[in-house]
Amino acid sequence: MIIKDLKDTILFDTGEPNPFSQFFVGQSYLKMLTPGPNAIGNVTFEPGCRNNWHSHAGGQLLFVTAGEGYYQAMGEPAQRIKAGDVVIIPAGVKHWHGAADDSWFVHLAAAGDPSKPETEWFEPVNEEQYVEANKVKY
Repeated sequence: MIIKDLKDTILFDTGEPNPFSQFFVGQSYLKMLTPGPNAIGNVTFEPGCRNNWHSHAGGQLLFVTAGEGYYQAMGEPAQRIKAGDVVIIPAGVKHWHGAADDSWFVHLAAAGDPSKPETEWFEPVNEEQYVEANKVKY
C-alpha cells in the first residue's frame, strides 16, 4: 500500500489493516518487522487515528519514522512528536499515541523489556482529550 502523503518518506511496508483495531479510534495498519520476543512492529495511523489508553508491563519504545502525531502519559500534557523522535515509555505507564488530525503518522514499536511483552488496554481517548492534544504544536 502506498500512502500518497508520505510516499517519499515511508521506510517500511505499511502492512495490513491493524488486527488490534478494536483498541483504536480510526484506521491503522500493522506490519510486523521481526517475530518473537524481540518483535518490532511498523504501525501506520491515518490522520485522526489514535490508540486507546494502554500500558505495557515491560515498557515500550517508539521510533517515529514519518508524519506527526502525539504521545501522552496519564496525568501529563500531550507531546507532539514527528519523524526522528524517540519516545521511551516506562513500564506500567498508562498512555496513548496516534496521528495528528492533519497528518499521517508512522512509528516502529518495540517492547522495552521483551521478557514482559504484555499490553493492558483501557478506555478510548475521548474527543475532548484528542482535541486538546491537537492544540499542542511541535
